[in-house]
Amino acid sequence: MAGATFKESNYALRKFKSDFMMTITVAATVITLIPLFLVLGYLLFKGASSVNWAFFTHMPAPVGEKGGGMANAIVGTFLVVGIACLIGVPIGIGAGLFLAEHRNHRLADAVRFSADVMMGVPSIVVGIFAYAVIVHPMGRFSTLAGAFALAIIMIPLVTRTTEEMIILVPHELREASLALGVPQWRTSLSVIVRTALSGIATGVILAIARVAGETAPLLFTAFGNHFWSTSLVQPIATLTVQVYTYAISPFPDWQRQAWAGALVLTGIVLALELGVRWVTRGPAKTAH
Repeated sequence: MAGATFKESNYALRKFKSDFMMTITVAATVITLIPLFLVLGYLLFKGASSVNWAFFTHMPAPVGEKGGGMANAIVGTFLVVGIACLIGVPIGIGAGLFLAEHRNHRLADAVRFSADVMMGVPSIVVGIFAYAVIVHPMGRFSTLAGAFALAIIMIPLVTRTTEEMIILVPHELREASLALGVPQWRTSLSVIVRTALSGIATGVILAIARVAGETAPLLFTAFGNHFWSTSLVQPIATLTVQVYTYAISPFPDWQRQAWAGALVLTGIVLALELGVRWVTRGPAKTAH
């Protein structure tokens, strides 16, 4: 009888501990989600009323005039980020492939350490560096300088993600390809990279989402432009810089536009994050 009572009390204690820990984890999850929903809710509250067709198609209105949009900044953002991808993605994937295929090489250790350090460098430092090596010698702010700064931020992120994804590829695939007489370089590109493509794409999209929200590097490089410009050697408007400029202005119309720009930028980043989910879930469903 005493033994049964002890077992019941022990079971009750274990159940209480389990329920208590479950409550803590659920509470932690809810607390984690609260800031996200607060930010999204406040952005919708402040910016949704200013997001309309004119916002995407019209140029910024002069001070004192209502309406206007951020068409130049939206196009400028896609242009700068697109050029940054053309620079940073091939370099990052190539470096990640080298790190994974030659992980014990001396140069690999140096590249891996450099990538880890660069991921922790403040973005404003990257902007100052891009200003020193591109803006100052050219004597002007430019689209290329902004893309160069963002590419520097992208490269270590893509490099490390690519390395980690390629390491996960079964070694038997390499051996089978080489045994069939396929050259090393073709094995790496046609077998290894193709197998890890979904993971690499995930890293690329995350890197794009990261640089799309950067402001500090672009203040030192692309600078901003209230007029329409797609020139690679002229200052160009971007959403982040335009939002910053409008947010600190004393004009209510510009401040409303800043909230709208912040909402659109958040929507772009959210769409990229959902794209990551779609890319990563696709292969998993195919496997099942």
